[in-house]
Amino acid sequence: MGDVMFDEVGPIGGIAVYIIWWRPKSLEKYLRRQGIRGTSYKLLYDDMKEIKKSTMDAWSKPMSLKHHIAPRAAPVFHQMESDGPSEDAITPAFHLEKLKKMVPAFSTSCFGLIDRWKELISPQGSREIDLAAEFQNLAGDVIARTAFGSSYEEGKMIFELQKEQAKLVLEAYNNIYIPGFRFIPTKKNKRRYTIDNEIKATLRDMIRRKEQSMRDGELDNNDLPGLLLQCKEQSNNGMTVDDVIEECKLFYFAGQETTATLLTWTMILLSMHPNWQEKARDEVLRISAKKTLDFEAINHLKIVSMVLNEVLRLYPPVTSLYRHTRRKTNIGGMSIPAEVNFVLPTLFSQCDPKCWGEDVEEFNPARFSEGIAKATKDEIAFFPFGWCPKICLGQNFAMIEAKMALAMILQHFSFQLSPSYTHAPCTLITLQPQHGAPIILHQL
Repeated sequence: MGDVMFDEVGPIGGIAVYIIWWRPKSLEKYLRRQGIRGTSYKLLYDDMKEIKKSTMDAWSKPMSLKHHIAPRAAPVFHQMESDGPSEDAITPAFHLEKLKKMVPAFSTSCFGLIDRWKELISPQGSREIDLAAEFQNLAGDVIARTAFGSSYEEGKMIFELQKEQAKLVLEAYNNIYIPGFRFIPTKKNKRRYTIDNEIKATLRDMIRRKEQSMRDGELDNNDLPGLLLQCKEQSNNGMTVDDVIEECKLFYFAGQETTATLLTWTMILLSMHPNWQEKARDEVLRISAKKTLDFEAINHLKIVSMVLNEVLRLYPPVTSLYRHTRRKTNIGGMSIPAEVNFVLPTLFSQCDPKCWGEDVEEFNPARFSEGIAKATKDEIAFFPFGWCPKICLGQNFAMIEAKMALAMILQHFSFQLSPSYTHAPCTLITLQPQHGAPIILHQL
């Protein structure tokens, strides 16, 4: 019967039938036989209509100032719960010795932010500012300085292009999937390819100049392209220039988004819990007064670290992690075929009372007072940056940047929620405050 069907529709039609109907239905039956629950596959739309409706319903109204955000930030997964090249290539860029050399660049970007806020506030002493946009700019500036070094302006241009690309990708994700549609030269498809080509061309030119300077004996390899090229030359991991380009693109987008989101939610939560804001400020002033923090001072900020970890637990920048099986594998006794996509809902494991206790929905940084390992009954319940061997390789970079920025803000300002703030966490690509983060800053 299968052969007849494919003969009747022709080879191209047969491939389309296989992709959009036969394989999804076969996979569904295979997984159901193992007791894995889920909705039935629907042609073309699959669950997209239900996902869109569920998301729009959840986003249509704000929530109270509480931290049980799953029904709003991940409504589909919440409903399901209720119902029942080698990545090691980038590692050298984040060795602590390399990060120490980046701290002055972190400091430069943070001072720029502090000076800007002081100008906005003066002379009245306080002012409402939407911090979501401010931290997006800060994180992009930090990455442009540290990851691209002397190519700072080119780095900022890439940042703007990738922001535009992210919006186009999100829009495509929310539309019906039609095999091959991305190759049709629509206006938006052409723009996606143009942006991708511009980013690749800029990075390729930067890498070419970096390779030439390395050949000329100039050993300034502390920016990301230089470190990756150094890795490419010193190891036999098969890394190509195209791999270096893709690593740079990923780091630039992921590093900017995750850090900006972490800082935004940290300011919101410390505004909601002023007692912890005071504890964190007292620690910063005790360790460094109002001096510029160096790497050693940052490492001694225990309470600041506790606060950031608790924010990451309740408001992870990425609420779900996505994985793909390249070959047939076994997970927990379940046989999973090749070419299957997995979703690991970070938000749910980090808010599970069986792992975290009955106060799981409370903001309580003290749970991290003895480190991450002792904060939960299950160590794998906390993975805001992923989990080995796929742990986010920029974790140390992001945490040092966040500690530096938060410490400098605490040195110079106190802050509180604006009356116009609406608590409305929503997942776009990262977890965002749907209506911004208006915070009233008071200069100290």
